[in-house]
Amino acid sequence: MVSFVSNYQDQTQLLVAVDCIIFGFDNDEVKILLIKRNFEPEKGKWSLMGGFLQPNETATNAANRVLETLTGLQDVYLEQVHTYTDPNRDPVERTVSITYYALIKIEDHNEELSKQHSAHWFSLKETPELIFDHQQMVNHAINRLRYKTSVQPIGFELLPEKFTMRQLQKLYETILNEEIDKRNFAKKINQMDVLIKLEEKDMSSSKKGSFLFQFDKDKYENMAKEGFSFKL
Repeated sequence: MVSFVSNYQDQTQLLVAVDCIIFGFDNDEVKILLIKRNFEPEKGKWSLMGGFLQPNETATNAANRVLETLTGLQDVYLEQVHTYTDPNRDPVERTVSITYYALIKIEDHNEELSKQHSAHWFSLKETPELIFDHQQMVNHAINRLRYKTSVQPIGFELLPEKFTMRQLQKLYETILNEEIDKRNFAKKINQMDVLIKLEEKDMSSSKKGSFLFQFDKDKYENMAKEGFSFKL
């Protein structure tokens, strides 16, 4: 077997990390899950959840491991956002970071695991100061989320299985950071024909109640194969 060690032994060794921007939806607003860092440097400050890439992992494998460690969830929506290579981004070691954003249903995540990591949900409008370049990472992820939400139905990953039209509209308003006309929104969504209207109602908002809906993922995927475009 031919050895190629000599070709690499004089090269600088780098650390590769993955950092996860975890979004959820609760009480009519999009939130982000942050942890309080428990080691130096920047101990006690707020941070994204991350970890180092292991020899037997892809970056996506590592991101899924980090997510499961913090939330207890598997098979969540995950998308790579950007790679950060500034030589001075980490004061301890030269570290390259690959970022992912994840979309989870807040009610599904393991609260005990989050407590173990001193994690807390923050409104996007009330995000505390973050360590290193983590705010830049969050900003990149929000911009990517806004774009993808406007052209693909990934927003449904944040909603409960059954939801009202009002919840759906509030979700899109908070992601896109703009008000949406109620009638136009409902009309456009209904024209897409990707929702299942249920006989059940949510009675928490009014005496009359609001009909509940479900996203018809199978129907959407079949329509997408035929060229259907989801666009708000």
